Amino acid sequence: MCTAATYKTKDFYFGRTLDYEFSYGDEITVTPRNYPLRFRNMGIVPKHYAMIGMAHVEEECPLYYEAVNEKGLGMAGLNFVGNADYKNPMPDKDNLAQFEFIPWILGQCASVQEARVLLGRINITNIAFSDRLPLAQLHWIIADSTEAVTVESVKEGVRIYDNPVGILTNNPPFNEQMFQLNNYMNLSPRTPQNHFCDRLQLHAYSRGMGALGLPGDLSSQSRFIRAAFVKMNSISGDSEAESVSQFFHILGSVDQQRGCCNVGDDKYEVTIFTCCCNADRGIYYYTTYDNHQITAVDMHKENLDGVALVRYLPIYGEQIRQQN
Repeated sequence: MCTAATYKTKDFYFGRTLDYEFSYGDEITVTPRNYPLRFRNMGIVPKHYAMIGMAHVEEECPLYYEAVNEKGLGMAGLNFVGNADYKNPMPDKDNLAQFEFIPWILGQCASVQEARVLLGRINITNIAFSDRLPLAQLHWIIADSTEAVTVESVKEGVRIYDNPVGILTNNPPFNEQMFQLNNYMNLSPRTPQNHFCDRLQLHAYSRGMGALGLPGDLSSQSRFIRAAFVKMNSISGDSEAESVSQFFHILGSVDQQRGCCNVGDDKYEVTIFTCCCNADRGIYYYTTYDNHQITAVDMHKENLDGVALVRYLPIYGEQIRQQN
């Protein structure tokens, strides 16, 4: 289970939590412009936009969980179990496996508008990377500084939804997630007024009561509502430090703590990592479950005209600053 978010101040920020019970072996990975992208049905793309994100690298192939490219376009895949449906390759379509979708879009598109053109030809295929890495059931958010869309490959075909809140979690399908926001239109960051009955002397006895009823559980629908409320009401300065800090606070509202979500066999879903990327500057910030210190990797400090992947292992150990 995961949550993705967008945020705009002076710059545009894009990121996500990755919530699961184990890690496949994640690395902050820069794919430079001249690293060949190989696709099962679409050949080789030798030159493309550079990108940075968190990936599991298998057989020198970066399997991105999320990434942003040098043009400021971001994309993330989130679990969509039970609803994702992939097809056999089709004629006259761009046939892409789910693990190829992020580099295909980010390698070629500088904006959501450009991505919409490619999405009109997309068919997500039922081809697994390998026997060891079976198909992941996903849906995706694609965003730039002006708009966001959600992409879902379901039984009826590929569905593309405008995403005006810039938030995505897991199930149910995105149009149902958005519809549920209607049930919470009464929430407010302000102190509530008494609309219950004008004959009763009711009063707010605590700060924050305007958000009374905001879901607090760990389900994907509740996380969508909570993250949407927090993001849509977030205020910060537009400096880099203030913007990044606020972004991590937004996603902190849906953090998963070890022990609260038992998935069986004494395993627990946790927020393995949280990331925030300044998409305009190509700086990837992250924290991990046991390391709350924000760490940064700047893609523009690497050779973006190179031919080899640049990979950094996340810092997992807690970094505690001793003040006395």
